[in-house]
Amino acid sequence: MTTRTPNLQLKALVAESGLTYEALAKAVCAVAAECGARLRTNKSNVEHWISGSAPRGDTPTFLAVALSRRLGRLLTPADLGLPSPGQAENDTIGLSLGVDPLDALLPMWRYELDRRRFLTASAYSVAAAALPLSHVQDIAARTAAARTGYTVGMAEVAAVRDMITAFSEMDERHGGQHGRSALVTYLRDDVAPLCRARFCTDAIRQQMLSAASRGVHLLGWKSYDVGQQGLAQRYYLQSYALATESGLRGHDGFVMRTMAMQGLKLHRPEHCLGLAETGLNRAKGHVDAQTEALFRVVYAHALAKSGKRRAALTEAEHARTLLTGAPGDEVPFWALAWGPPPASVYSRTAKVHETLGDHRAAAEHYALAATTRPADTYARIVALDLVAGAEMHLKRGSIEQACATWHRAIDHMDGVRSTRTRKAISRAHRSGAVPGPWPAVRGRTRRARTQFPRRCLNGAPMPHAEV
Repeated sequence: MTTRTPNLQLKALVAESGLTYEALAKAVCAVAAECGARLRTNKSNVEHWISGSAPRGDTPTFLAVALSRRLGRLLTPADLGLPSPGQAENDTIGLSLGVDPLDALLPMWRYELDRRRFLTASAYSVAAAALPLSHVQDIAARTAAARTGYTVGMAEVAAVRDMITAFSEMDERHGGQHGRSALVTYLRDDVAPLCRARFCTDAIRQQMLSAASRGVHLLGWKSYDVGQQGLAQRYYLQSYALATESGLRGHDGFVMRTMAMQGLKLHRPEHCLGLAETGLNRAKGHVDAQTEALFRVVYAHALAKSGKRRAALTEAEHARTLLTGAPGDEVPFWALAWGPPPASVYSRTAKVHETLGDHRAAAEHYALAATTRPADTYARIVALDLVAGAEMHLKRGSIEQACATWHRAIDHMDGVRSTRTRKAISRAHRSGAVPGPWPAVRGRTRRARTQFPRRCLNGAPMPHAEV
């Protein structure tokens, strides 16, 4: 006769919940019913689980949700001492799209808060970039409650949006390294339980999941900004899964747009054109003109990178036309990840022209992007657009303009903890950017050396920025 090892983790959590075995069995059946499954779980099953038997199929997940609701905090089957259905090994955490993105996010957040280097050192995966293109599985409907007797309304959605906006503005002013652990903790302890809450209406449920997706997207952006591209990709994938689950038209495509941007930044064009085009197709006809312009301009950049010059210019022009002809419809919360849409369109249009070799047009659009964003709120992106514009001026031989633009970029870099701005400074000092005897050049060079004491600027192209 086989002797089982009692599941002490589950026993302790059941005791903490205060539920009888019979009441817990009913709660598990209720969760399963909400997900379209029929279970006949009874108190004998609970006794067997605590004595060491493992529930079958998706029952561990249903049990975890039932206890999460009772205890008011998010639990996974692993927290209950149970195997998770389809549980991935550590090296694939976050790189797949399962039924519940929160189950993929929880171990990622544990690694983040434990300061382990496993995920932060992970490489960008070309194969994973194709997942949204092939992801046709209908994600199960979100279960209806996280806390007993607690119903979520638009007030809670508004609170989450306000907090994520605050984190986003802090990120733009101070860089991706600032406030990251606080954002992880907020998403894990506050937002994730709300995503498993009862909702007044299905529309409110959609808005909460969409807000959560925006928060996870911001974590991806923070990881991107500090150079952790593999981790950023994993967050984008799970942000995509939450956006898909929300059912809000266009939001899933917006995350695909971000993934295309990341691939273009890393010079990994595989799937970028497909991601950008699919994202655009999912949004067309379902979003306002300014938001559609955001989709079209990234598609234009992907076309340019693919050597399709005429099509790229046509799409970029279409994006600008949408901006000028926008009827003033409200831009969705998820589309405001980088501030005013016109600034993002101008910055990405500059990248289209840069890719096609038109440095004058690129410099003009980088400058337009920098002046369109409020500089006090978006210091990092403004600085990076200015650095990119300075490089374009250098490439077309306008050294005085390059120097003046670099000088303006320095004004926005103070206090920004960003790997991208730090690399821009280091490379500019190392390789040099502003040669020559002109007095203005010498003055800017002395100022750059004073603020960022490296080697003086003396003669090669500065790095361009990717936003």
